[in-house]
Amino acid sequence: MLHSAPLIATITAGLGLAFVLGLLVTRIGLPPIVGYLLAGILVGPYSPGFTADVAIAGQLAEIGVIMLMFGVGLHFSLTDLLSVKRVAIPGAIGRIVIVTAVVAALAATWGWPLGEGIVFGISLSVASTVVLLRALEQRGGLDSFDGKLAVGWLVVEDLVMVLVLVLLPAFATSLGTAPDAVGASDRGLLLTIGFTLAKVAAFFALVLIGGRRIVPWMLERVAHTGSRELFTLAVLATALGIALGSAVLFGVSVALGAFFAGVVINGSDLSYQAGAEALPLQDAFAVLFFVSVGMLFDPGIITREPLAVLGTLGIVVIGKSIVVIAIVLLLGYRIRSALTVAASLAQIGEFSFILAGLAVTLGLLSDTGRDLILAAAILSITLNPLMFALAGKVDRWTKGKPRMIETLERTTEMSIAFPPGEEPLIGHAILVGYGRVGRAIAGTLSAQSLPFVVIETDRAAAKAARHDGVRAIWGDATRASILELASPHTARLLILAAPGAFQSRQVLDLALRMNPNLDTVVRTHSSAEQEYLDAIGVGRTVLGERETALAMSHYALVSLGHSDDQADAAVEWAREGLSYETISMKRFVDSGKADKESK
Repeated sequence: MLHSAPLIATITAGLGLAFVLGLLVTRIGLPPIVGYLLAGILVGPYSPGFTADVAIAGQLAEIGVIMLMFGVGLHFSLTDLLSVKRVAIPGAIGRIVIVTAVVAALAATWGWPLGEGIVFGISLSVASTVVLLRALEQRGGLDSFDGKLAVGWLVVEDLVMVLVLVLLPAFATSLGTAPDAVGASDRGLLLTIGFTLAKVAAFFALVLIGGRRIVPWMLERVAHTGSRELFTLAVLATALGIALGSAVLFGVSVALGAFFAGVVINGSDLSYQAGAEALPLQDAFAVLFFVSVGMLFDPGIITREPLAVLGTLGIVVIGKSIVVIAIVLLLGYRIRSALTVAASLAQIGEFSFILAGLAVTLGLLSDTGRDLILAAAILSITLNPLMFALAGKVDRWTKGKPRMIETLERTTEMSIAFPPGEEPLIGHAILVGYGRVGRAIAGTLSAQSLPFVVIETDRAAAKAARHDGVRAIWGDATRASILELASPHTARLLILAAPGAFQSRQVLDLALRMNPNLDTVVRTHSSAEQEYLDAIGVGRTVLGERETALAMSHYALVSLGHSDDQADAAVEWAREGLSYETISMKRFVDSGKADKESK
């Protein structure tokens, strides 16, 4: 029966084992992608027992690639990328170039051709979007500056890889490794690449100009029908249609076509709904993609080439981390940012698999090279939580080395809150964070001529604050040497406006040790964190989502006929958990006391 229905058997075995192993590895703190890859190994041709149909798995993997790239395009944010462009763009491109060059040189000592060494190096130089986002979500770091920096870095890498996937067939044709291809001269290579880029440019123009008008219009009309099934079908048909059409009409890879299908829909007001409808199928086919990758892996490579496996893993985990740390520090960012980004990117994943698979098909990469990439991927993803733990330990160790911090972070000129001849502040506020929330607070304090000083981890934001006429310190407020520059001993109030619960607790503990009488107001993002902060005696905690809801509730009550006082009382009841009558009576009593005192 299994042989008469290979498609059903492959999907059932792949998803079933992926679920079981994904659940098991999650229980021990590993990303579920490790379980998906192991599931593929178990049903692959290199393991005993049931063997899934490799050809069918490969076709399912193609759909998985389309859905993965569609998701990348659907969530591509140019705004987020531009916010960290100063380090993400040169850092990502620099790391790809450095790692590729080093790996290609190493591969040459193994006797590999130059083309294979370059492809091998590029595959090892990029990281997994899936693993990175999950790791940052688990640590609550997606909204932090370091998290945005890591995500922006990865977006640049993804864009570079999209370009590589476009040019790889032309590269293989010029080298004569592609099927039915012959070698070409340097001039022939340039002509081939130029022709490929011309076709891609035509594809871009058609999709981004025509598609951005037609696709959103079409989705809006479908949405007006009220049929959820038709809307989901429209989204999937658009993704698959543009992906396949790009390959047939323009010779562009289906991965690139799927990416731009996501970018086109991203320009629509319905992009969030489109993402929500496509997510279940995207997740399912992405799992099948990782399973199919695992099926291609030969575990015997670990015993046949143990030194090569360890060397490849060392490049991914240690070599890439050293390059990242050096680049981030050279660009003028703090040690913690360098360590966080290095830990986030110390692995390889889906783009490496996609590139390796295409390179094998084009004859640019051997099966041994692909197996080394897969082995490094499985091992580096497994070790990734340990890299975050190691980064945390190194960061804590450096806190006791102020000279090292000043040397590596080059903090001297940006860590002077009070220029020579200017007296330090007394009774001032210390504002930690100069993002959107911090800037709004700073504007209010400045308008009232109240004294304050800003501490900001982003060097560019600190410079912007100084440009605005604000006293600002660039550095990490969790470090005593940085916090002391803001004179917490003479301060009256500490305002924690930066996101990140763990960092907020560290700053609070440090500041209150320096000045136990310091008043505090803290921004939080969860009820549990707010309860913890309230329990330790923070002056005021502000849960951003709740305050937004209360402000909208106040407007709604007034719009529906309540007076301002009634709306204020109802909002206060919602905030404090008191009854409406209790708050009204309390205000009545307070107003009576005020009248008596005035008389």
